[in-house]
Amino acid sequence: MRHIISMLLQNEAGALARVAGMFSARGYNIDSLTVAATHDPEVSRLTMVTFGDDAVIAQIIKQSRKAIDVLDITDLTSRDHLECELLVVKVKATPDNAEAIARATAQGFGIVLDESATTRILQFTGSGAHISAVLAALGEITIILELARSGTAAIERGASVLGLAQMPLAV
Repeated sequence: MRHIISMLLQNEAGALARVAGMFSARGYNIDSLTVAATHDPEVSRLTMVTFGDDAVIAQIIKQSRKAIDVLDITDLTSRDHLECELLVVKVKATPDNAEAIARATAQGFGIVLDESATTRILQFTGSGAHISAVLAALGEITIILELARSGTAAIERGASVLGLAQMPLAV
């Protein structure tokens, strides 16, 4: 089963490697990993997508809570949450497909970041399924020359917050 694990970590060297190591040591591939500092520069938020058995993921989360670098951790999979990915893609543009690329960009709620006589660089955001659908649509009308796809960023809906995220922003 697909799991979205979100955690707050101490923003220090080696913390990410130690946490990721707990998952890989048990044979779970990390499908997506996104990490960046939060509004508190001493704390990072890590969002990881992995596939695995519910019981084993629960055990890894329990063990992660004991790690000194981990401030808070939750499995967002069964909670009401939002997910988002970023796609930046360079496609081949010709006079014959330029209109189709523009149409696909608009339909996928994308924007054109750059255009030349032979290429377009497009940006899309949305769920993983949306990004995959955009790529499939583009692949049917043009040649995808290059792409960069971020990992999943996810956050729980409503008033619930992950650990230290409830701290007020520094002014």
